[in-house]
Amino acid sequence: MKHFNIRVSGKVQGVFFRASTKEQADGLGIIGFVRNEPNGDVYIEAEGSEEPIKKFLEWCEHGPSRARVDRIQKEEGELKFFNSFVVSR
Repeated sequence: MKHFNIRVSGKVQGVFFRASTKEQADGLGIIGFVRNEPNGDVYIEAEGSEEPIKKFLEWCEHGPSRARVDRIQKEEGELKFFNSFVVSR
């Protein structure tokens, strides 16, 4: 299992980024959360086994079709053992 802290910048709010992120996470068996940040970024904490987390990170590079990802920051962190993947407000 790996844990990643991910910050996505660009046109990522108001384009169903959080809902699409949850859909991707659920499909890949990823646990964690996604939330909008006051500065317009989307912040994600995600945990999963190596191959699914790799696919999830690749998806985050472009997001849903209406999004425009300008920059993504990702760093590995400590496992938090989330129960599921949730959309935070």
